[in-house]
Amino acid sequence: MLIQLDVLQKRHDELLTLLADPKIERSNRQSHQKELKHLTQLLEKGKACESLEKEIAHAKQMMQGPDQEMAELFELELDDLQAQLVAAQKELDFLLAPPSEHDDRSVYLEIRAGTGGQEAALFAGDLLKMYTNYALSKGWKLSIESESFTDLGGYKEVIAFIKGHDVYAHLKRESGVHRVQRVPATETQGRVHTSTATVAVMPEAKDVEVSINPSDLRIDVFRASGAGGQHVNTTDSAVRITHIPTGVVVSCQDERSQHKNKAKAMKVLGARILAAQEEKRMQEMSAQRKGLIGTGGRAEKVRTYNYPQNRVTDHQVELTLKKLDQVMLGAMDEIVDALRDQEHEARKKEFLSRFS
Repeated sequence: MLIQLDVLQKRHDELLTLLADPKIERSNRQSHQKELKHLTQLLEKGKACESLEKEIAHAKQMMQGPDQEMAELFELELDDLQAQLVAAQKELDFLLAPPSEHDDRSVYLEIRAGTGGQEAALFAGDLLKMYTNYALSKGWKLSIESESFTDLGGYKEVIAFIKGHDVYAHLKRESGVHRVQRVPATETQGRVHTSTATVAVMPEAKDVEVSINPSDLRIDVFRASGAGGQHVNTTDSAVRITHIPTGVVVSCQDERSQHKNKAKAMKVLGARILAAQEEKRMQEMSAQRKGLIGTGGRAEKVRTYNYPQNRVTDHQVELTLKKLDQVMLGAMDEIVDALRDQEHEARKKEFLSRFS
């Protein structure tokens, strides 16, 4: 067994005593109830695994007996018991690192051109296509909340909303610096250039999680601008919202209605503030945890896309695939699954260290 059930049982009993106190604060009650539910599930599954292990040991012992017919019956039972144990151990392994608080959320995906000028902006557009195709393959819905183009059609910045179940669980490790190595379309000598784009993945915030005081906001309206069409307006419909305490600024100009642009900008603002709170919480955690799963901060180089060699390398899990062409079309499962497995193992290790 990976866990010591007696230690879990002791903490389980402590929580029952704490929750029986009528003077307990509401916030503490909620966190204790959540922990108690988790420990109860672990204890039930852990005891089920222990019971199956004992039955397997008994079956193996009976197979060594003199009665050949009984030995054959216990051999059949052994196969069934071992299959049950494998399934129970998988369930226990999952419970040791349950999904984190925001894993089931939809997300705001923000992509910005980094170093590299026009080439960086074109790469930002390529990343958006990659994530769009990946979202479609998962049955999620992607909509553009805000976008800013360059003259050559790349993106200075684009914010997309991806709606679906467990989107944050799949994409949260995408945050960071993405580096591309290729020959730009504007390069006349055929030289390979290195450019970057930054990606930020922010879970959709619920109203109860992020409290925004209207007096802390500065709201400016201005005339939308862009490369023609819907991006040019004759009224002051574009909205820029500044959250004064944090300095977070959000602009939206894609809708013709000022009210719609404001509503969109407020949702993005809430997601950015929630993401900032999460980043601060991560930074306050122990150095051990940071070493296990990293902070996911934007300053971290997370992935390199090498076009000449058709190679993509994720630096978080040191995974290299020689199928960049497929990845850019949205075939990201191999990378995403490796990242999720790494996080699961790290969170499991952290949990077990509390009860060792």
